Amino acid sequence: MASGKVSNYLVYILLGLLIVGLMGFGASGLSGTVRSVGKVGGEPISIEAYGRDLTQIIRGVESQTGTALSFQDAQAQGLDRVALARSVTAKALEVEAAELGLSVSDETVRDELLTIPAFRRSDGGFDRDAYGFALQNNGMTEAEFEERLRSETARGLVQSAIAAGIEIPQTYTDTLLAHLGERRSYTFAWLEPAMLDAPLPEPDEEVLRAFYADAEDAFQLPERKRLTYVWLLPEMIVGDVELDEAALRDSYETRIDEFVQPERRLVERLVFATGAEAESAADRIAAGETIFEGLVAARGLDLADVDLGDVTREDLAAAGDPVFAAEDGAVTGPHPSNLGPALFRVNGIIEASETSFEDALPFLREDLAMDRARRQIEARISELEDQLAAGATLEDLAAEGGLEQGQIDWYDGLATGIAAYDAFGATARAVTEQDYPEIQMLEDGGIFALRLDEVVPAAKAPFEDVADEVRAAWELAEAETRLLEMAETLRAALENGSSFEDLGLAPQTAADQTRRDFAPDVPTGLLVDLFAAEPGAIIVTAEAGRAAIARLDAVEPHDPEDPDLRQISTLLSQQASQAISSEVFGTWMDTVQRRLGVQIDQQALNAVHANFR
Repeated sequence: MASGKVSNYLVYILLGLLIVGLMGFGASGLSGTVRSVGKVGGEPISIEAYGRDLTQIIRGVESQTGTALSFQDAQAQGLDRVALARSVTAKALEVEAAELGLSVSDETVRDELLTIPAFRRSDGGFDRDAYGFALQNNGMTEAEFEERLRSETARGLVQSAIAAGIEIPQTYTDTLLAHLGERRSYTFAWLEPAMLDAPLPEPDEEVLRAFYADAEDAFQLPERKRLTYVWLLPEMIVGDVELDEAALRDSYETRIDEFVQPERRLVERLVFATGAEAESAADRIAAGETIFEGLVAARGLDLADVDLGDVTREDLAAAGDPVFAAEDGAVTGPHPSNLGPALFRVNGIIEASETSFEDALPFLREDLAMDRARRQIEARISELEDQLAAGATLEDLAAEGGLEQGQIDWYDGLATGIAAYDAFGATARAVTEQDYPEIQMLEDGGIFALRLDEVVPAAKAPFEDVADEVRAAWELAEAETRLLEMAETLRAALENGSSFEDLGLAPQTAADQTRRDFAPDVPTGLLVDLFAAEPGAIIVTAEAGRAAIARLDAVEPHDPEDPDLRQISTLLSQQASQAISSEVFGTWMDTVQRRLGVQIDQQALNAVHANFR
């Protein structure tokens, strides 16, 4: 007989299952004569057990995503199948434990019960009232709950016996660490197109078309949505907006502060506690003992702290006249301010300006016309929506409603024409062939509606559309080919004892690099080859229109005392142990289930699922 406490890990799992069990599941209880969703080895899987598992899994996903999950979405994600697999596994463990003669003593059940936080008082003691209340609310007796706890603890014992104690051979982690920690030192240099003896030839169309044809996976268009759309923008109708002079003059008067600007000054103000302090500061500036910036810094302030920006004479109240009488760059004061006596420095003079109605007329006309155009478009939305609801097509809106019609092969990332609008992109991304067109707003006050005609599969773009890209790719490929030829010549010279400097190259060196190190200036392909080569090997590669040549100078084994590698060793061992334990348990459980036999009642499952909807 097995007794005593199971591992803390299993206890936490069991307590989580128990708490979820006490919370119930679904929207309401189940009724009827069907009480199980299936059998394992002839033993029923209760609908309550399956419901608890399904509830726990759904709530776990909701906790991870932070959003509520409908049962339909849960089914679409396969969560019901995950829950059923969990319930079948639990029942198989229970049957296997019974066949093995495993049981859990009353003392162990008591000890596990006392660890459940929901049943403990604030002083840590067991709260029998809370225990009884929770069971009563969930329609369970103490005997039923404690028997469930006994069964789940026994299942945990079986699972722990199968999955625990698997140790990873030290050879396994040593081999991985030797690979990850091996250190290599190398010298490399770039070969640039400017180093070629002659410039690249000028390709004709035949050469480019042949290159285009050979590049099977290049110049591809993504899957696209072929959309028919209509749209109406304010600028499309602004020319038809009629404006009378009265409206324009009203707009001018409303915006008069924009067109009539009084004289202003760019001013800084330093306030003092008393007039005497302000007078003393002004005298020091006049005597050349300090400057305005010095006074500001002495107060622990920055110039930004005393900057008033551009102000009018009226903004400065009593200090307005003397400040406006001061010259640009002058410090004047002390003068009164709403915060106390202050020194003022004038940093700039902005003369008064006035734009007459006639001069402002082009701006007024454009702004007012655009505003009215937006309002006219907004006023038409209900009318257009009614037409669509009555069966009008986008073509009808274009022919009779004055909207402009177009077609676009849209894909995510397209940002030209109407696709540059975020609102259009969001609608295009979500639309399906079953959706009906709807009037939508654009960011600038325009409107649009769209229809998905077909989904166009990914395909190679026509040569004429990507001719510039083809030429650029050909130039890169041609440069790489010629540079690799140069690199092969240099390789022979390096192998014969020449140095990088002898060959006119500008080498870079790297010492004790591991496979874990980041080397942003070194081509990825070159690093792979270097870590597969023997000391002294010369490696050449090409990337992005240039080539690189490298020499592997030294190979050193990993340092077993490296603290980073020690930490990696521990993690690798733990991960491998967990993975193998999971595989062992899964294989064993498959065998047990085949031996015991599993039967699933789909009608009972449907009844449970109906309770979740």
